[in-house]
Amino acid sequence: MEANREKFARGRAAFRKRGIYLFPNLLTSGALFAGFYAIVAGADGNFVNAAVSLYVAMILDALDGRVARMTGTETEFGRQYDSLSDVVAFGLAPAVVVYQWGLKYMGDYGWVWDKVGWVIAFLFAVGTALRLARFTARESVGDKNFFEGLPCPAAAGFVAGFVWLAADSQWSGLPVLTLAGFVTLATAVLMCVRIAYPSFKHFAMNRRLRFTQMAAIPVCFALIALDPPRMLFTLFGVYVALGPGLLAWRLVQKNRRRVMRKAAE
Repeated sequence: MEANREKFARGRAAFRKRGIYLFPNLLTSGALFAGFYAIVAGADGNFVNAAVSLYVAMILDALDGRVARMTGTETEFGRQYDSLSDVVAFGLAPAVVVYQWGLKYMGDYGWVWDKVGWVIAFLFAVGTALRLARFTARESVGDKNFFEGLPCPAAAGFVAGFVWLAADSQWSGLPVLTLAGFVTLATAVLMCVRIAYPSFKHFAMNRRLRFTQMAAIPVCFALIALDPPRMLFTLFGVYVALGPGLLAWRLVQKNRRRVMRKAAE
């Protein structure tokens, strides 16, 4: 009887261990499913559902790595699976959604625009794949507090926010489609260039916050709940602009120091 109890206890421990390793990959699978659903919804013309699915994918993608680190269940399989999931959820899905929403209609305004839409959408997907490949190759080096290039979830969130806002506001016309093409192409370029973006990885879940910092969290959620498409587009737009903004600030400061050194000589 005692031997059976010990065997049962070992079986339960092994099951729990397998469950812990399984949970991060389930979250990754959820992100992959959300990206797949965004493609299906975009193909059916349900652009609001498609955009919401991309944000769900972002949340699940943010959780899977954190859960793996917290439980000590990081594996090479999990990292590779996460990268493949990201290519679909943050590369192919946003590209298909923005193309189905508007870029494919650019050809209605003349032969010059006929192929521009799908080329821009393809470049976004390629930019995401290149960004993820570089991240995987250089994951163990560099400053952990900064990303090298715009993170692909942020790029997908910016594009999804634009599509959601445009669909909600019923925007149309060549100027809007041109703006959509610019937004998509600009985020694709920012993913590939070596501009530093804050990673916020130093933010610990168990750290103490000041009262004002804690109060800002529900305020942000309330603002997003009031007008999700506009607030999310603005939020991700600020982050997208943060990289070039910080680069410009560093260049200005560097130039100022150089001028001051020359003046002191």
